Formats: sequence, C-alpha cells, structure tokens
Amino acid sequence: MKIIGEKKWLPAVASLGFLLLCVCSFRTAAQDQAKPASEAPKTAEQHFKNIQVLKDIPADQLIPTMQFIAASLGVECEFCHVEHEMQKDDKKTKVTARKMIMMELAINKNHFDTEIDVTCYTCHRGTPHPVGTPILSAEANRPAPPKNEETAETKPNLPSADQILDKYLAAVGGAGALMKIKSRVQKGNLAAGPMQAPIEVYSEAPDKRVSISHTQGGESVTAFNGEVGWLSIRNGVHRMTGSEREAARIDAQVYFPARVRELYKDFSVKPGEDINGHPTYLVIAKASAPNQPLLQLYFDQITGLLLRQMRFAQTPLGRNPTQIDYADYRDADGVKIPYQWTLTRPNGSFTIKIDQVQQNVAIDPKLFVAPSEPPPPPAK
Repeated sequence: MKIIGEKKWLPAVASLGFLLLCVCSFRTAAQDQAKPASEAPKTAEQHFKNIQVLKDIPADQLIPTMQFIAASLGVECEFCHVEHEMQKDDKKTKVTARKMIMMELAINKNHFDTEIDVTCYTCHRGTPHPVGTPILSAEANRPAPPKNEETAETKPNLPSADQILDKYLAAVGGAGALMKIKSRVQKGNLAAGPMQAPIEVYSEAPDKRVSISHTQGGESVTAFNGEVGWLSIRNGVHRMTGSEREAARIDAQVYFPARVRELYKDFSVKPGEDINGHPTYLVIAKASAPNQPLLQLYFDQITGLLLRQMRFAQTPLGRNPTQIDYADYRDADGVKIPYQWTLTRPNGSFTIKIDQVQQNVAIDPKLFVAPSEPPPPPAK
C-alpha cells in the first residue's frame, strides 16, 4: 500500500477504504479475524508476526500507529518494510525505526510522566531525516506565543459553548425540523487530484451511514450501522477498530447539531482561525468515552454554521488527525446541510460535491448489514 507517494490522490481515495489496504498488507498468514465476544482482545505481538516493540498494545492499534509514523516522516510503507513480506527485517530503516520508537517511549516516560508530548513528528516534521540546523527564513519556525500570559485586556470576550451550540442548532433549522428527517440519500461526485468518481451517501436516523464511491478499480464502501463499521473494496473487507468506529459514529449522526451535547460532555471555547475569510469560534469537545476522538469544531461567527471539524485519534506514539471542511450549505426540507465537504488526512485529501438530495425516502436495509470478514487461509 502506498501511504504517501507521487500520486497522493490514490491514498486519499482509499481514505474511504485505505485502512483495508494497509491491514491486508500486515495480516499474518493464519490469524482468526472474527473473535467471539467473550475472547480477550489480542495484543499486537499475538496478532502479528515479528513484533519486537509495542508488543503489548492492542492489535487494532498497530496499523494506526504505522500510519502515524508514515505521516510524520512523509514516507511509504516500503520505506521500512519489504513489500508483501512486512515481517522481514531486511531493511536497515526498520531496525532504526524500532530504536526510534524505544527512544520516544523512554523520553516520554522519563521526562513527561508517560504523556505523549514528544512524537515522531516533533523532530521529523514530514521528512525522513530530522533537520538539525535552524532554517534561515523569516517565515520558518517562528516561536509560538508564550503560554499562560493572557491578561484581562488581551483575553477575548467569547460566548459560552452552550451559546455557540444553540446558535448552530438554530442555524441548521432547529431541533424540530431536524428531527423530522428520518433518512437522507445524497448523490454527487468525489474528486481526489485528477481522479473523479460518482458517489452515493445513504443515511438513516439516528446514526447509520453508508458511502459508496464508484472508481475505476471498483466500488469503495465505508459504512457504520450504529454498532459496527466496515470498509470494503475489491481486496476484501475490514472491520473498523474502536477508534475508527467512534469517528464513523460522529459522521453518521443525522442529528449531530442536536446530539453533540449528548455525545460529549466537556466543552471549552477559544478564538478560531479565519476559514475562507469567515471568522470562527473554536469549540473543543474532550473525549468522554473509550476510543472517542477529541473534537475541534469551528463555527462561523456570523451564521453559526459548522465550517470545520478536526478530530484526533490517539495511538501509542501520537495522534492521527482528520480534518473535514464543510461548505455550500443549502436548505433541504427545512434543514441546512453542506453540499460540499473536503476530508484531509496527512496522506492526502478528497472533496465530495453533492448534486442531489432526497430525504425521508426508503433505503434498502441490506445496505446497513455488515458483511462477513473472509476466513483466514489455513495454517501451513
């Protein structure tokens, strides 16, 4: 799988199913993918071959951790791994990576009370080799403003989180109009670099959602049915991990403007950055449940509408960010929804533009039935 390469639009499209590609590369030859509910979750060492560090992390955290490393260094899987034989130690970069992971863990343990303050990205900043000499540029590496030095004169007069979220709910049409929507079918196009593909998004209240894009390589499906999530493309099916599932749960919320305060309990407000010329308020929602991502929500100060969502999935080495920018809000049966959104991850981005919206229409229940994962091949 290409994490980052010359054709960044390829992994961007795979963001609808890119985790599957990486998982297919890392799966061991004879692992049972469907575990009984009573069975304890496997560790990385139990689930994958030749794990020498990060042995005790949950198995489903290994792939997101590899993605974090790839994004931090701006490299592809094959920078460290032998393609299709990930367990081999033939490359020096893989041996070095293990040493770097151990160094990072030790620094955080000994100097930051095991909090993940130092990460791969702290030094690498998107390049394979850290830069040890300061860059001579007026624009580069400007120091961050000092912390904890706000005064009454400089501290902005911000509305409360409840005031911002109330305005957001009113801006989309209010709870009454929102709750009248039981289903939504959206059709449009996905664009990632030079590639374009038709896409349909099927949503059913309160929290079911299936996206189906039709690329030249076949259908790519990302789905969440209120309980489990999955990604499927021509290579097979991947059942979402806990952190992936909780991120998909947020995307699937038909009533998100009304339910955000049920999903999250702890909010804070900060000044937001300008987004396409629109001043914003930033509402930070701290995770209140296992695997739930930290959310940063940017609301237009004038209209009250949500312009950007950023969420961060925690891995043992750092946080993987996802950014979604919303645009082109239009009225659909009394409710304002974005007809365009752009999803960006460190490995690329794609934009979805909607041409047609139908609401309160019947959706085939089979769309929300999770497919079975293929059984593992017999052990040799």
